[in-house]
Amino acid sequence: MTRSKLEIADIFRAHGPAWRKANAGHVSISQLKVMSAIEACRTEALGGHVAGCAKCGHHHIAYNSCKNRHCPKCQGPAARDWMAARAEDLLPVEYFHVVFTLPAEIAQIAYWNKRAVYGLLFRASAKAIMTIAADPKRMGARVGMTSVLHTWGSALTHHPHIHMIVPGGGLSPDGTSWVACRPGFFLHVRALSRLFRRLFLEGLMALHRAGQLAFFGDLGELADADTFTAWLAPFRKSEWVVYAKPPFGGPEAVLAYLSRYTHRVAISNARLVSADADTVAFRWKDYRIKSGDRQKVMRLATPEFIRRFLIHVLPDGLHRIRHYGLLASSTRKANITKIRTLLCVQRPEQTPASEPDAEIVSLTLREPCPCCGGPMRIVEIFRRGQKPSSRAPPREQAA
Repeated sequence: MTRSKLEIADIFRAHGPAWRKANAGHVSISQLKVMSAIEACRTEALGGHVAGCAKCGHHHIAYNSCKNRHCPKCQGPAARDWMAARAEDLLPVEYFHVVFTLPAEIAQIAYWNKRAVYGLLFRASAKAIMTIAADPKRMGARVGMTSVLHTWGSALTHHPHIHMIVPGGGLSPDGTSWVACRPGFFLHVRALSRLFRRLFLEGLMALHRAGQLAFFGDLGELADADTFTAWLAPFRKSEWVVYAKPPFGGPEAVLAYLSRYTHRVAISNARLVSADADTVAFRWKDYRIKSGDRQKVMRLATPEFIRRFLIHVLPDGLHRIRHYGLLASSTRKANITKIRTLLCVQRPEQTPASEPDAEIVSLTLREPCPCCGGPMRIVEIFRRGQKPSSRAPPREQAA
Protein backbone atom coordinates (compact mmCIF):
# COMPACT_ATOMS: atom_id res chain seq x y z
CA MET A 1 0.00 0.00 0.00
CA THR A 2 1.44 3.34 -1.03
CA ARG A 3 1.68 5.80 1.84
CA SER A 4 0.42 9.34 1.32
CA LYS A 5 3.11 11.96 1.73
CA LEU A 6 1.01 13.77 4.33
CA GLU A 7 -1.63 12.27 6.59
CA ILE A 8 -4.14 13.38 9.19
CA ALA A 9 -2.12 11.27 11.62
CA ASP A 10 0.97 13.42 10.94
CA ILE A 11 -0.97 16.59 11.74
CA PHE A 12 -2.42 15.11 14.93
CA ARG A 13 0.96 13.80 16.12
CA ALA A 14 2.76 17.08 15.47
CA HIS A 15 0.11 19.59 16.53
CA GLY A 16 -2.50 17.59 18.44
CA PRO A 17 -0.87 17.89 21.90
CA ALA A 18 -0.81 21.70 21.72
CA TRP A 19 -4.39 21.77 20.41
CA ARG A 20 -5.64 19.51 23.20
CA LYS A 21 -3.92 21.67 25.79
CA ALA A 22 -5.38 24.88 24.35
CA ASN A 23 -8.87 23.37 24.20
CA ALA A 24 -8.86 21.47 27.49
CA GLY A 25 -12.39 21.13 28.82
CA HIS A 26 -13.97 21.77 25.42
CA VAL A 27 -13.17 18.45 23.73
CA SER A 28 -15.36 15.38 24.18
CA ILE A 29 -14.04 12.00 25.25
CA SER A 30 -15.10 10.60 21.86
CA GLN A 31 -13.05 13.22 20.02
CA LEU A 32 -10.01 12.56 22.19
CA LYS A 33 -10.32 8.84 21.52
CA VAL A 34 -10.46 9.45 17.78
CA MET A 35 -7.34 11.60 17.90
CA SER A 36 -5.46 8.96 19.90
CA ALA A 37 -6.57 6.15 17.58
CA ILE A 38 -5.51 7.99 14.42
CA GLU A 39 -2.15 8.95 15.96
CA ALA A 40 -1.43 5.33 16.90
CA CYS A 41 -2.75 3.70 13.72
CA ARG A 42 -0.18 1.45 12.04
CA THR A 43 2.58 2.24 14.47
CA GLU A 44 4.42 0.18 17.09
CA ALA A 45 1.90 1.46 19.64
CA LEU A 46 -0.68 -1.05 18.34
CA GLY A 47 1.64 -3.98 17.66
CA GLY A 48 1.62 -5.96 14.45
CA HIS A 49 3.28 -8.88 12.72
CA VAL A 50 6.24 -9.86 10.55
CA ALA A 51 5.38 -11.45 7.22
CA GLY A 52 7.75 -13.70 5.29
CA CYS A 53 7.62 -15.00 1.73
CA ALA A 54 7.51 -18.79 1.42
CA LYS A 55 9.48 -18.64 -1.85
CA CYS A 56 12.19 -15.98 -1.76
CA GLY A 57 12.42 -15.28 1.97
CA HIS A 58 11.50 -11.58 1.72
CA HIS A 59 10.36 -10.16 5.09
CA HIS A 60 8.46 -7.04 6.06
CA ILE A 61 6.75 -5.63 9.14
CA ALA A 62 3.06 -4.71 9.11
CA TYR A 63 1.66 -2.67 11.99
CA ASN A 64 -1.92 -3.09 13.19
CA SER A 65 -4.68 -0.69 12.20
CA CYS A 66 -6.72 1.23 14.77
CA LYS A 67 -9.96 0.29 12.92
CA ASN A 68 -11.59 3.51 14.09
CA ARG A 69 -14.42 4.50 11.75
CA HIS A 70 -13.10 8.08 11.56
CA CYS A 71 -9.57 7.08 10.53
CA PRO A 72 -8.82 7.78 6.84
CA LYS A 73 -6.38 4.86 6.60
CA CYS A 74 -8.76 2.22 7.98
CA GLN A 75 -11.81 2.83 5.84
CA GLY A 76 -10.56 1.20 2.62
CA PRO A 77 -10.36 -2.35 4.05
CA ALA A 78 -13.56 -1.79 6.04
CA ALA A 79 -15.41 -0.70 2.90
CA ARG A 80 -14.20 -3.74 0.95
CA ASP A 81 -15.37 -6.14 3.66
CA TRP A 82 -18.74 -4.39 3.96
CA MET A 83 -19.29 -4.40 0.20
CA ALA A 84 -18.44 -8.09 -0.07
CA ALA A 85 -21.20 -8.78 2.45
CA ARG A 86 -23.67 -6.59 0.53
CA ALA A 87 -22.93 -7.95 -2.94
CA GLU A 88 -25.38 -10.84 -2.59
CA ASP A 89 -28.20 -8.40 -1.75
CA LEU A 90 -28.07 -6.63 -5.11
CA LEU A 91 -31.03 -7.04 -7.43
CA PRO A 92 -31.05 -6.90 -11.26
CA VAL A 93 -33.07 -3.66 -11.27
CA GLU A 94 -32.37 0.05 -11.62
CA TYR A 95 -30.94 1.73 -8.53
CA PHE A 96 -31.42 5.39 -7.66
CA HIS A 97 -29.41 7.81 -5.54
CA VAL A 98 -31.48 10.28 -3.48
CA VAL A 99 -29.99 12.98 -1.24
CA PHE A 100 -31.77 14.68 1.67
CA THR A 101 -30.21 17.87 3.07
CA LEU A 102 -31.09 20.04 6.08
CA PRO A 103 -31.34 23.85 5.85
CA ALA A 104 -28.20 25.50 7.25
CA GLU A 105 -30.09 27.10 10.16
CA ILE A 106 -31.51 23.77 11.31
CA ALA A 107 -28.11 22.16 10.86
CA GLN A 108 -26.98 24.48 13.68
CA ILE A 109 -29.38 22.68 16.01
CA ALA A 110 -27.99 19.35 14.82
CA TYR A 111 -24.48 20.56 15.68
CA TRP A 112 -25.33 20.60 19.41
CA ASN A 113 -27.77 17.66 19.33
CA LYS A 114 -26.10 15.16 17.04
CA ARG A 115 -27.55 11.92 18.35
CA ALA A 116 -31.15 13.17 18.42
CA VAL A 117 -31.18 15.18 15.18
CA TYR A 118 -29.10 12.79 13.10
CA GLY A 119 -31.42 9.97 14.15
CA LEU A 120 -34.41 12.09 13.15
CA LEU A 121 -32.79 12.85 9.79
CA PHE A 122 -32.50 9.11 9.12
CA ARG A 123 -36.08 8.37 10.14
CA ALA A 124 -37.75 11.28 8.35
CA SER A 125 -35.94 10.71 5.04
CA ALA A 126 -36.65 6.96 5.05
CA LYS A 127 -40.32 7.46 5.97
CA ALA A 128 -40.73 10.05 3.21
CA ILE A 129 -39.48 7.58 0.58
CA MET A 130 -41.57 4.68 1.88
CA THR A 131 -44.74 6.78 2.23
CA ILE A 132 -44.59 8.31 -1.26
CA ALA A 133 -43.66 4.96 -2.86
CA ALA A 134 -46.58 3.21 -1.13
CA ASP A 135 -49.09 5.73 -2.48
CA PRO A 136 -51.25 3.90 -5.09
CA LYS A 137 -51.18 7.07 -7.21
CA ARG A 138 -47.37 6.91 -7.32
CA MET A 139 -45.79 3.45 -7.30
CA GLY A 140 -48.00 1.58 -4.86
CA ALA A 141 -45.20 -0.59 -3.54
CA ARG A 142 -43.24 -1.40 -0.41
CA VAL A 143 -39.65 -0.34 -1.04
CA GLY A 144 -36.31 -0.66 0.73
CA MET A 145 -33.21 1.50 0.96
CA THR A 146 -29.70 1.88 2.36
CA SER A 147 -29.03 5.26 3.99
CA VAL A 148 -25.58 6.72 4.68
CA LEU A 149 -25.05 9.78 6.88
CA HIS A 150 -22.47 12.38 5.88
CA THR A 151 -22.00 15.40 8.13
CA TRP A 152 -19.49 17.43 6.14
CA GLY A 153 -19.15 19.69 3.15
CA SER A 154 -16.06 19.65 0.96
CA ALA A 155 -14.51 22.43 3.07
CA LEU A 156 -15.04 20.40 6.30
CA THR A 157 -17.96 22.60 7.33
CA HIS A 158 -20.90 21.08 9.21
CA HIS A 159 -23.34 19.97 6.51
CA PRO A 160 -25.46 16.96 7.60
CA HIS A 161 -27.18 15.09 4.77
CA ILE A 162 -28.32 11.59 3.87
CA HIS A 163 -27.17 9.67 0.79
CA MET A 164 -29.76 7.02 0.01
CA ILE A 165 -29.48 4.13 -2.45
CA VAL A 166 -32.90 2.77 -3.44
CA PRO A 167 -33.83 -0.11 -5.77
CA GLY A 168 -36.19 1.10 -8.50
CA GLY A 169 -39.28 -0.76 -7.37
CA GLY A 170 -40.77 -2.76 -4.54
CA LEU A 171 -43.17 -5.48 -3.50
CA SER A 172 -46.88 -5.09 -4.10
CA PRO A 173 -48.97 -4.55 -0.93
CA ASP A 174 -49.92 -8.25 -0.86
CA GLY A 175 -46.31 -9.29 -1.51
CA THR A 176 -47.15 -11.39 -4.57
CA SER A 177 -45.48 -9.32 -7.30
CA TRP A 178 -42.64 -6.95 -8.03
CA VAL A 179 -43.72 -3.41 -8.91
CA ALA A 180 -41.08 -1.59 -10.97
CA CYS A 181 -40.84 2.18 -11.19
CA ARG A 182 -40.89 3.96 -14.52
CA PRO A 183 -37.61 3.46 -16.42
CA GLY A 184 -35.18 6.21 -15.46
CA PHE A 185 -37.59 7.79 -12.95
CA PHE A 186 -38.12 6.90 -9.30
CA LEU A 187 -40.36 9.38 -7.42
CA HIS A 188 -41.26 13.06 -7.73
CA VAL A 189 -38.59 15.03 -5.90
CA ARG A 190 -40.93 17.88 -4.94
CA ALA A 191 -43.35 15.48 -3.25
CA LEU A 192 -40.42 13.88 -1.39
CA SER A 193 -39.09 17.28 -0.35
CA ARG A 194 -42.37 18.51 1.10
CA LEU A 195 -43.16 15.32 2.97
CA PHE A 196 -39.61 15.13 4.31
CA ARG A 197 -39.89 18.75 5.48
CA ARG A 198 -43.16 18.06 7.32
CA LEU A 199 -41.94 14.82 8.91
CA PHE A 200 -38.67 16.35 10.04
CA LEU A 201 -40.25 19.48 11.53
CA GLU A 202 -42.87 17.41 13.35
CA GLY A 203 -40.12 15.22 14.73
CA LEU A 204 -38.06 18.24 15.75
CA MET A 205 -41.05 19.69 17.64
CA ALA A 206 -41.53 16.33 19.39
CA LEU A 207 -37.87 16.29 20.45
CA HIS A 208 -38.25 19.83 21.82
CA ARG A 209 -41.39 18.92 23.81
CA ALA A 210 -39.58 15.89 25.24
CA GLY A 211 -36.69 18.07 26.40
CA GLN A 212 -34.18 16.26 24.18
CA LEU A 213 -32.73 19.37 22.53
CA ALA A 214 -30.09 21.68 23.99
CA PHE A 215 -29.45 25.24 22.79
CA PHE A 216 -26.36 27.40 23.24
CA GLY A 217 -25.08 30.84 22.30
CA ASP A 218 -27.24 32.74 19.85
CA LEU A 219 -29.74 29.87 19.83
CA GLY A 220 -30.21 29.85 23.59
CA GLU A 221 -33.60 31.57 23.43
CA LEU A 222 -34.99 28.66 21.40
CA ALA A 223 -35.29 26.65 24.60
CA ASP A 224 -38.63 28.41 25.06
CA ALA A 225 -41.41 26.43 23.33
CA ASP A 226 -43.26 29.43 21.86
CA THR A 227 -40.05 31.04 20.62
CA PHE A 228 -38.98 27.75 19.02
CA THR A 229 -42.35 27.33 17.29
CA ALA A 230 -42.18 30.86 15.89
CA TRP A 231 -38.57 30.34 14.77
CA LEU A 232 -39.53 27.19 12.86
CA ALA A 233 -42.49 28.78 11.07
CA PRO A 234 -40.56 30.09 8.01
CA PHE A 235 -39.04 26.65 7.41
CA ARG A 236 -42.50 25.16 6.92
CA LYS A 237 -42.82 27.15 3.70
CA SER A 238 -39.25 27.22 2.37
CA GLU A 239 -38.01 24.68 -0.19
CA TRP A 240 -35.82 21.95 1.30
CA VAL A 241 -33.09 20.43 -0.85
CA VAL A 242 -33.91 16.89 -1.92
CA TYR A 243 -32.60 15.65 -5.24
CA ALA A 244 -32.35 12.41 -7.16
CA LYS A 245 -29.52 11.55 -9.50
CA PRO A 246 -29.93 9.49 -12.70
CA PRO A 247 -30.08 5.72 -12.16
CA PHE A 248 -26.87 3.74 -11.93
CA GLY A 249 -25.57 1.77 -14.88
CA GLY A 250 -26.10 -1.57 -13.17
CA PRO A 251 -25.41 -3.54 -9.96
CA GLU A 252 -21.64 -3.24 -10.43
CA ALA A 253 -21.94 0.55 -10.59
CA VAL A 254 -23.98 0.50 -7.37
CA LEU A 255 -21.26 -1.46 -5.61
CA ALA A 256 -18.55 0.88 -6.88
CA TYR A 257 -20.52 3.89 -5.71
CA LEU A 258 -21.32 2.46 -2.30
CA SER A 259 -17.69 1.53 -1.73
CA ARG A 260 -16.81 5.23 -2.13
CA TYR A 261 -19.57 6.56 0.09
CA THR A 262 -20.35 4.14 2.90
CA HIS A 263 -17.03 4.39 4.73
CA ARG A 264 -15.91 7.86 3.68
CA VAL A 265 -14.56 10.18 6.38
CA ALA A 266 -14.62 13.98 6.51
CA ILE A 267 -11.40 14.30 4.52
CA SER A 268 -9.05 11.75 2.97
CA ASN A 269 -5.28 11.88 3.25
CA ALA A 270 -5.08 12.24 -0.53
CA ARG A 271 -6.67 15.71 -0.33
CA LEU A 272 -3.99 17.11 1.98
CA VAL A 273 -1.47 19.43 0.34
CA SER A 274 0.73 20.75 3.14
CA ALA A 275 0.76 21.35 6.89
CA ASP A 276 2.85 23.13 9.50
CA ALA A 277 2.26 24.70 12.91
CA ASP A 278 0.38 27.61 11.36
CA THR A 279 -1.54 26.36 8.32
CA VAL A 280 -3.02 23.25 6.74
CA ALA A 281 -3.74 23.35 3.00
CA PHE A 282 -6.09 20.88 1.34
CA ARG A 283 -8.01 20.44 -1.91
CA TRP A 284 -11.76 21.00 -1.97
CA LYS A 285 -14.60 21.39 -4.48
CA ASP A 286 -16.46 24.67 -4.74
CA TYR A 287 -19.97 23.55 -5.71
CA ARG A 288 -21.07 27.16 -6.18
CA ILE A 289 -19.22 27.07 -9.50
CA LYS A 290 -21.72 25.73 -12.02
CA SER A 291 -19.23 24.97 -14.78
CA GLY A 292 -15.47 24.75 -15.15
CA ASP A 293 -12.88 23.58 -12.63
CA ARG A 294 -14.35 23.35 -9.14
CA GLN A 295 -11.11 22.15 -7.57
CA LYS A 296 -9.49 24.70 -5.27
CA VAL A 297 -6.98 24.73 -2.43
CA MET A 298 -8.16 25.96 0.97
CA ARG A 299 -5.79 27.08 3.70
CA LEU A 300 -6.95 26.95 7.31
CA ALA A 301 -5.15 27.76 10.53
CA THR A 302 -3.95 24.43 11.89
CA PRO A 303 -6.07 24.64 15.09
CA GLU A 304 -9.14 25.40 12.98
CA PHE A 305 -8.43 22.46 10.67
CA ILE A 306 -8.23 20.10 13.66
CA ARG A 307 -11.46 21.57 15.06
CA ARG A 308 -13.29 21.11 11.76
CA PHE A 309 -12.16 17.52 11.44
CA LEU A 310 -13.32 16.68 14.95
CA ILE A 311 -16.81 18.19 14.64
CA HIS A 312 -17.58 15.23 12.38
CA VAL A 313 -16.83 12.65 15.09
CA LEU A 314 -20.11 10.82 15.63
CA PRO A 315 -21.54 10.02 19.06
CA ASP A 316 -20.55 6.58 20.33
CA GLY A 317 -22.91 3.88 19.11
CA LEU A 318 -24.57 6.00 16.42
CA HIS A 319 -24.77 3.96 13.21
CA ARG A 320 -24.10 5.98 10.08
CA ILE A 321 -25.21 3.21 7.69
CA ARG A 322 -28.81 2.06 8.12
CA HIS A 323 -31.26 -0.08 6.17
CA TYR A 324 -35.01 0.48 5.97
CA GLY A 325 -38.14 -1.09 4.54
CA LEU A 326 -37.53 -4.24 2.56
CA LEU A 327 -33.80 -3.97 3.30
CA ALA A 328 -34.17 -3.67 7.08
CA SER A 329 -31.70 -6.05 8.70
CA SER A 330 -34.32 -8.24 10.42
CA THR A 331 -36.17 -9.16 7.19
CA ARG A 332 -33.63 -8.39 4.44
CA LYS A 333 -32.63 -11.98 3.59
CA ALA A 334 -36.24 -13.20 3.39
CA ASN A 335 -37.31 -10.22 1.28
CA ILE A 336 -34.34 -10.49 -1.09
CA THR A 337 -35.07 -14.20 -1.58
CA LYS A 338 -38.74 -13.48 -2.33
CA ILE A 339 -37.89 -10.70 -4.79
CA ARG A 340 -35.36 -12.86 -6.62
CA THR A 341 -38.01 -15.55 -6.96
CA LEU A 342 -40.50 -13.05 -8.38
CA LEU A 343 -37.88 -11.73 -10.81
CA CYS A 344 -36.84 -15.29 -11.73
CA VAL A 345 -33.15 -14.69 -11.00
CA GLN A 346 -30.62 -16.79 -9.15
CA ARG A 347 -28.75 -15.76 -6.05
CA PRO A 348 -25.14 -14.72 -6.91
CA GLU A 349 -22.68 -17.54 -6.44
CA GLN A 350 -20.23 -17.22 -3.59
CA THR A 351 -16.63 -16.83 -4.69
CA PRO A 352 -14.43 -19.82 -3.79
CA ALA A 353 -11.89 -17.46 -2.22
CA SER A 354 -14.28 -16.70 0.61
CA GLU A 355 -14.27 -20.28 1.97
CA PRO A 356 -10.86 -20.48 3.69
CA ASP A 357 -11.17 -17.04 5.31
CA ALA A 358 -10.22 -18.22 8.78
CA GLU A 359 -6.92 -19.64 7.55
CA ILE A 360 -6.18 -16.61 5.40
CA VAL A 361 -6.62 -14.19 8.26
CA SER A 362 -4.48 -16.15 10.72
CA LEU A 363 -1.68 -17.51 8.52
CA THR A 364 -1.54 -16.21 4.97
CA LEU A 365 -1.87 -12.58 3.91
CA ARG A 366 -4.02 -11.47 1.01
CA GLU A 367 -1.26 -9.56 -0.77
CA PRO A 368 1.48 -11.60 -2.48
CA CYS A 369 5.19 -11.03 -2.05
CA PRO A 370 6.22 -7.74 -3.68
CA CYS A 371 9.45 -9.37 -4.88
CA CYS A 372 8.40 -12.68 -6.41
CA GLY A 373 4.61 -12.88 -6.08
CA GLY A 374 4.76 -15.83 -3.70
CA PRO A 375 2.46 -16.28 -0.69
CA MET A 376 3.27 -14.15 2.35
CA ARG A 377 2.88 -15.85 5.73
CA ILE A 378 2.93 -14.45 9.23
CA VAL A 379 6.15 -15.53 10.91
CA GLU A 380 6.01 -13.38 14.06
CA ILE A 381 3.37 -11.45 16.02
CA PHE A 382 4.30 -8.66 18.42
CA ARG A 383 1.96 -6.94 20.88
CA ARG A 384 1.23 -3.30 21.64
CA GLY A 385 4.35 -1.34 22.47
CA GLN A 386 6.65 -4.24 21.57
CA LYS A 387 9.22 -4.30 18.80
CA PRO A 388 9.63 -7.25 16.45
CA SER A 389 12.75 -9.36 16.85
CA SER A 390 13.13 -9.39 13.06
CA ARG A 391 14.98 -6.44 11.54
CA ALA A 392 12.84 -6.42 8.42
CA PRO A 393 12.04 -2.96 7.09
CA PRO A 394 8.56 -1.80 8.20
CA ARG A 395 5.84 -1.78 5.58
CA GLU A 396 2.57 0.02 6.07
CA GLN A 397 -0.19 -2.54 5.72
CA ALA A 398 -3.39 -3.12 7.62
CA ALA A 399 -3.12 -6.05 10.00
